[in-house]
Amino acid sequence: MSAPLTVVGIGTEGWDSLSPAAQAAVREATLIVGSERQLALLPETAAVRRPWPSPIDGLVEELVSGASGPACILASGDPMLHGIGATLARRVAPERLTVHPHLSAFSLTCARLGWAAADTELVSAVSRSADVVARLLQPGRRMVVYVAGPAGASEVAEILRSRGFGPSRFVVLEQLGGPDEQVIESTADEWGKRPAHPLHAVAIECRAAIEAALLPCSPGLPDSAYENDGQLTKQEVRAITIAALAPLPGQLLWDVGAGSGSIAIEWLRAEPTARAVAVEAQPERAERVARNASTLGVPQLEVRCGEAPRALEGLERPDAVFIGGGLGAGNLVAHCWQELKPGGRLVANAVTLEGERQLHAARATYGGRLLRIDISRAELLGRYHAWRTQLPVVQWAVSKEPA
Repeated sequence: MSAPLTVVGIGTEGWDSLSPAAQAAVREATLIVGSERQLALLPETAAVRRPWPSPIDGLVEELVSGASGPACILASGDPMLHGIGATLARRVAPERLTVHPHLSAFSLTCARLGWAAADTELVSAVSRSADVVARLLQPGRRMVVYVAGPAGASEVAEILRSRGFGPSRFVVLEQLGGPDEQVIESTADEWGKRPAHPLHAVAIECRAAIEAALLPCSPGLPDSAYENDGQLTKQEVRAITIAALAPLPGQLLWDVGAGSGSIAIEWLRAEPTARAVAVEAQPERAERVARNASTLGVPQLEVRCGEAPRALEGLERPDAVFIGGGLGAGNLVAHCWQELKPGGRLVANAVTLEGERQLHAARATYGGRLLRIDISRAELLGRYHAWRTQLPVVQWAVSKEPA
């Protein structure tokens, strides 16, 4: 077995708060890895101490490979909540990893505010854009946001203000669990650009301003939620399409011919652990996809600019594929079908007769079902209202047999 790794969660209160088992793990270690602040909390030992570099990726690779030998890794609070413990657990065999958790900032925040942890969302904006909070901006939602650095709280407050949630209760909790702990009540509007102590978390109780757009996590956001140039899967069709794609935990979607990115974005909003790649041939549209993803709280969406199927080369095999444009591109359906994992789903929409013919041919080759979606909306006609029929959409959906 490769070198064992021991992860010890430690809070701002330091050494005395560790369990006997956690203290023993630190004392017996020959190598201790942690931040400068965490290492300073320890008593003197014979171990070599290595502070985390920036970025940390190289040292993480050393630990995972075993090149550094046995190691004790310090983590803030509970290492399995958006921490190094969770990162290592995804990379190494369970028998190599021992974890000594500590009270998390999430648990302490819920305790301080009297919030039921089971009803509170945890969001990490550490090493990622603070736009991730936008996905959960719905009235009544409670969330705890992990941030990094003195500007963390102000960045989150700006996200709320820009999306019409400035009235939200906004609590900044500094140095939780330590002798200098502070709990500061505010609103996102009132917080402004104030810096906080570098070690802080933010608790939010969402309250919407009158003008705020109310966007649920369920599929079928209003078309107005997207910046677009007309290349947009419309609201009702989008909801049907996401249902056919069936977002599942950890699964990867290819959104081919992404247009405004709405399918990939709502796939990610529906399942927070899912992943997606949006492939768009036109650079200005690809940039628009990235902007829409940030605005709607899924900045992790990977955007690849290029013509499919060539732009798909080198991508991880998908669990689901949506083809919204470029059906006529050289052998695109065949390529996507070949790359689709067993048990995966492929969905394609067409509005032209030529595209519909291609879907009929694809169904004849691969099976699946065809669905014609006709939507009419009541709109003004002079002083009265009449049904205005949208262009019908033909949808082909097929599942690949499990291996």
